[in-house]
Amino acid sequence: MDTEKEFLSQYKLTDYERPSVTADVAAFTIRSEDKVSYRKNPEPKLQLLLIQRGGHPFKGQWALPGGFLQPDETIEACALREIQEETNILPVSLMPVGVFSTPGRDPRGWIISNAYVSIISEDAVKQVGQDDAADAQWFTVDFQAEEDGIFHLTLTCGDMTLHAVLAEEQTRFGRTSYRIIERGGLAFDHASIIAAALTALRTEAKNYDAIFDFLPEKFTLSALQKVQETIMNISVLPANFRRMVSGYVEETEEYLRGEGHRPAKLYRRKA
Repeated sequence: MDTEKEFLSQYKLTDYERPSVTADVAAFTIRSEDKVSYRKNPEPKLQLLLIQRGGHPFKGQWALPGGFLQPDETIEACALREIQEETNILPVSLMPVGVFSTPGRDPRGWIISNAYVSIISEDAVKQVGQDDAADAQWFTVDFQAEEDGIFHLTLTCGDMTLHAVLAEEQTRFGRTSYRIIERGGLAFDHASIIAAALTALRTEAKNYDAIFDFLPEKFTLSALQKVQETIMNISVLPANFRRMVSGYVEETEEYLRGEGHRPAKLYRRKA
């Protein structure tokens, strides 16, 4: 064959084994529990959207929203399409988590997943009203480390609890992977994807990049602090937080007013 055109005319893609490609999305929000006292702010919780599978494999088990890449779209477009189909919300952005390609991860065959983090504000979640859906629910997230690199991932929704156990693998180039010891009712290798997504989200929250997307355009500094503390599972002195975040925010002329509280200055992200 003398030319590229001749080569391509005889090239048969079907002569080679090819994997199917999927996009899976770890969609996080921070939601507040109902107020028990008008003088006490509701406690925010980090939550993750899961879908109950209606067919095999892993029928009836819980999974991240996701699906197969179509020939006419990018993998990012696939991820956006899938999360929009599941939530009726088109996220502002997606953050790549990694590629999951361990042989045997999907019993249907050779399937690799490109995983992303998506952030959905509490106001947007309220508009969706997914709490009434039988096959899509928001689960409160708890991710705790024990000795020897063992992690416990606990997801709760009402009376339902999913509990996965994972082992932290070697960290390279700033990436941490997790090996599943117990799936805990999560389909495929999604426990591993969720753990990696949480680790990536915590890294971004430490640098303040991700925390603004959980809130409306205008917010109080205490609300912003609660977002970071909730994601990272830490406590920060308010004075320290204000000093560290001062370069990322700017004041508005507006105040948040409510029962039992002094008016609080509203801020927005600095352009």
